[in-house]
Amino acid sequence: MIQPLDIGEYRSIYRPDNLECASTGEMRPLEEIIGQERALRALRFGLEIRERGFNVYAAGAQGTGRMSAVRSFLDQLAKAKSRANDWVYVHNFENQYEPNAISLPAGRGTEFRDDMKRFIEEVRQALPRAFQSEAYTERRDKTLQSLQDRRTDLIARINQRAQEAGFVIQMSPIGLLTIPVIDGRPTPEEEVITLPEDVRAEIQRRRDALNTELRNTLRQVQDLERQGMEAVKGLNHDIALYAIGNLVAELKEKYADVPEIPEYIDAVQNDILENLQTFLGMPEQPGIPPQFQAFIRELPFRKYEVNVVVDNAEAKGAPVIVEENPTFQNLLGKIEREVQFGIFTTDFTMIRPGSLHKANGGYLVLNVEDLLRAPFSWDGLKTALKTGKIVIEEPGERMGFITAKTIKPEAIPLDIKVALIGTPMLYHLLYQLDPDFKELFKVKADFDTVMDRNDENARKYADFMCNLVREENLRHLDREAIARVIEHGSRLAADKKKLSTHFAAIADLIREANFYAASDGSDLIQKQHIMKAIEEKVYRSNLIQKKIEEAIEREIFLIDTEGEKVGQVNGLSVIGLGDFAFGRPSKVTASVGVGREGIVDIEREAALGGPIHTKGVLIINGYLNNKYAHDKPLSLSARLVFEQSYEGIEGDSASSTELYALLSALSGLPIKQYLAVTGSVNQKGEVQAIGGVNEKLEGFYEVCKAKGLNGNQGVLIPASNVQNLMLKEEIVEAAKAGKFRIYPVRTIDEGIEILTGVPAGTRREDGTYEEGTVNYLVDRRLREMAETMRGFQPMPAK
Repeated sequence: MIQPLDIGEYRSIYRPDNLECASTGEMRPLEEIIGQERALRALRFGLEIRERGFNVYAAGAQGTGRMSAVRSFLDQLAKAKSRANDWVYVHNFENQYEPNAISLPAGRGTEFRDDMKRFIEEVRQALPRAFQSEAYTERRDKTLQSLQDRRTDLIARINQRAQEAGFVIQMSPIGLLTIPVIDGRPTPEEEVITLPEDVRAEIQRRRDALNTELRNTLRQVQDLERQGMEAVKGLNHDIALYAIGNLVAELKEKYADVPEIPEYIDAVQNDILENLQTFLGMPEQPGIPPQFQAFIRELPFRKYEVNVVVDNAEAKGAPVIVEENPTFQNLLGKIEREVQFGIFTTDFTMIRPGSLHKANGGYLVLNVEDLLRAPFSWDGLKTALKTGKIVIEEPGERMGFITAKTIKPEAIPLDIKVALIGTPMLYHLLYQLDPDFKELFKVKADFDTVMDRNDENARKYADFMCNLVREENLRHLDREAIARVIEHGSRLAADKKKLSTHFAAIADLIREANFYAASDGSDLIQKQHIMKAIEEKVYRSNLIQKKIEEAIEREIFLIDTEGEKVGQVNGLSVIGLGDFAFGRPSKVTASVGVGREGIVDIEREAALGGPIHTKGVLIINGYLNNKYAHDKPLSLSARLVFEQSYEGIEGDSASSTELYALLSALSGLPIKQYLAVTGSVNQKGEVQAIGGVNEKLEGFYEVCKAKGLNGNQGVLIPASNVQNLMLKEEIVEAAKAGKFRIYPVRTIDEGIEILTGVPAGTRREDGTYEEGTVNYLVDRRLREMAETMRGFQPMPAK
């Protein structure tokens, strides 16, 4: 018969003597990511390869250090890379609705902005000064005087010709009028009408001839005026060009290494020359309040500003951007608007960058859950990665909902590596459901939840603690506290040979222990503070567990922890409450009778059993066929149920429990009620590993303690789960005192021997079992039931 498990297997103790320091104060801070060699290797490949599509998806459970690892790795990688370029938007003088984007070397974007601002200020000073000079006035007057003399001569000649023809010329609102002169005085049209017809005809003939000459002369006058305007314009152009020429040449020379800037400066110069009056001063517009006059005066100069959207002047290497709120606009940029005199307006100065702009030439880190939660963000990111361009547009415009006229900034070329942080489930969903995902995120970095527990990793665990307390200014941990945290890491991993990489939980434990150390006035975090932090965290979450234990103690839930009963076994299940999981004992019963229904799972019939639990029950049926139906059919009608279970049941960890209850009911041998059972079973009768073994053991122990420990109580677990035992120290002490036991079993035969105290029995060559054994009694009962079924004749209906 199987002996109780050695107490040394209940918990893997980490001896403080293994540590070479007295506290974390004597240790070096952690400078590397621990326990994630596979993920780091994938990260290094994905982030260093430059080909398109090799972006990274960091998959792992929350709290395993995915974000910290990615950020730390990127910070180191980015330092060795060159700084990314700056990007600015400027006015497009050919089409104001399509601003131009210009790339400059890192740090020169703001320099260019400041130079342009200074340039415009100097132009605004230089031009009025040039046009107010005496030299300009003399040249302008000289140019206009010559034209004025010619104009005066033409007008004098036409007046002389009118006198010779007997007319005078007068100005009127409708143009020039020719008035006939009769008897030395101008004759109005009313009097001309009264003259004889032949006189009037002669006057009209002379007038027509004079009007022809007059029109020709007027055309010459207009040509002179036009020549005057062009001459003045040309003079103004020359004066302005002379005034700002040095400023323009200096600016173009400074930025000659950026091809687009000299072209832009030429466009700015041409626009200045075409809008000189703006620089020479504009009169105040009537009807506009004084407080708006300054705004109106400055508004025309806004188009000469430079909007720096990406500034890498202070960067130490390639940019690393972590976008914590990846909305569409935060990711791809936006165009702001302002109200001018009650109307929404916008221009290139109100273009705002997104995370893609800031990370361009470097690395962008996103949480995939936040990304998918934000409308349009996932599609926007994919479009940018596929096209290699960042296009700023409104989400409504992207969907075709907005048609209002607005600006359309020039797209910026995109050169970036994106790292998504998410869970494995989301990775598989995206891989299966989104064809673009597998083309854009070709590198998967899998973050493990556990790492090997060895001396090197234990030392790194301690280094992590040292790093945490120094970063957050916490108290250092003494040697025993460090050892206790390492043990807790194995408990979180549910494996003696592993340590949890859920560093967020480890960090929270140390922070809480630091609070209790401060309350005690201790300079160091000690073992008792770690223990209290663990206990208090459980206490804050175990209300439901205590309510269930109370119900069992008061016999509201019927659980026997003493005596023996036929067809009844204490099974163990785990209830998860999100932040806390605990084991709960359940009474599993079996009833048997003659029939052909086989094994009926009441949980399944009541729609409370899940598919895996149902599979476990079917495996039990396969086990019975394999073991007992070689020479007879199974004529069995059995019922299996979890008593007082009012919620769904899933999993196969109770399949061995149900089989033990069924074997007890068939053999008539009572089961020891002070023992509980967990473990799944296969058709060959092998007991298989299950999850939550620590919680299940501790749950039954708490019930036994509440009802009274009698020295016989214990739990049967799969032998393969011994490596998962990291029980709390209270159970270890109870076992040392002989009050609690654990039995590791490998087969159903081993388990039934412990539960009944009767040998299981082996099959002899003739197919029978040794008399008095469990298998003999079960086989005999099944044979009797088969014979009864064969001889049974149903009574005819009356």
